[in-house]
Amino acid sequence: MSSRSPLPPRQAGPAAWVAADMADPSEWTWELDRSDIDELIRVSAPLADLPHDTMIDGTDSITLSPELMSSLQNVHHELVAGRGFQLISALPVDELSEGHAAAAFITLGSAIGLPRSQNASGDLLGHVRDVGKDATDPEARIYQTSDRQTFHTDSTDVVGLLCLSDAASGGDSLLVSTAAIYNEMLDTDAELAALLFEPIATDRRGEVPDGEEPFFLIPVLNWFDGTLTGIYQRQYIDSAQRFEAAPQLSSKHVEALDLFDEIANRPEMHLSMRLRPGDMQFVHNHSTLHDRTSFVDGPHNPRHLLRLWLSVVDDRKLPPIFASRYGSVTVGDRGGIIVGR
Repeated sequence: MSSRSPLPPRQAGPAAWVAADMADPSEWTWELDRSDIDELIRVSAPLADLPHDTMIDGTDSITLSPELMSSLQNVHHELVAGRGFQLISALPVDELSEGHAAAAFITLGSAIGLPRSQNASGDLLGHVRDVGKDATDPEARIYQTSDRQTFHTDSTDVVGLLCLSDAASGGDSLLVSTAAIYNEMLDTDAELAALLFEPIATDRRGEVPDGEEPFFLIPVLNWFDGTLTGIYQRQYIDSAQRFEAAPQLSSKHVEALDLFDEIANRPEMHLSMRLRPGDMQFVHNHSTLHDRTSFVDGPHNPRHLLRLWLSVVDDRKLPPIFASRYGSVTVGDRGGIIVGR
């Protein structure tokens, strides 16, 4: 979108929600019943002792019941065409080995989308926990710390999390609608809103594809094929400024980013939930930003989540500029962090 292009209209529809619209958790929570649980445990059992990548390959031979597939198709619809997130609860992780819990999570997630690499090592199943990294280290990924993450998107269509254990305190999950933030910016300062449709440098945090710069250029907000799509990680935008080749942010761009953050952090805008052991949260990155508050681990049972990045069929089209981060914009085969090409 050039500076002379008109701004997109005010956004409407199920993805343009505010906190009050999500006050009833039963509207966005699917509690697995005993038959769902028994099926997931049974079909995933042969994968439980396999390496994670082999687990994912093994899901090709798993057939889920029509009833469970119908429920997962409803989840898919809510992610790509509805509110943009879904909580699935009651997987009995305390009754399962970590390997079996991972296998059940991968089985369910692979029915929603194709797993994608989450780091330079090519890991398809990630571990979200504090491993002692320093959040101010420009080579560190924020999920490897106990610091607050701030509202952001991941580099894939959908991110899924399975909570194995929660923190002694903190670590709450926050979600906010990208469309709702845009609407507020439009009402507050349309000139600042327009700046977020211009390409901005974002740090790759040391995970650089062959032949690419250590940062990529992309707008925070993108209007393409009649759809508003966001991609955002403020810490990585700020740290990209250390690169001489990166376009430097003007004071007006900083003001626009600050307004975006301020709106996202308003209590009336975002939803807060505490992921408990056995909860699985799926979030559509193109329509929803997520965050995690800082946390303190207990001495014997630290916070530990498993993560999937998924490329989803029948999702929206993305503008070509997304290839600078996603590698491809082909629906159903895009996203993830791929260093060697």
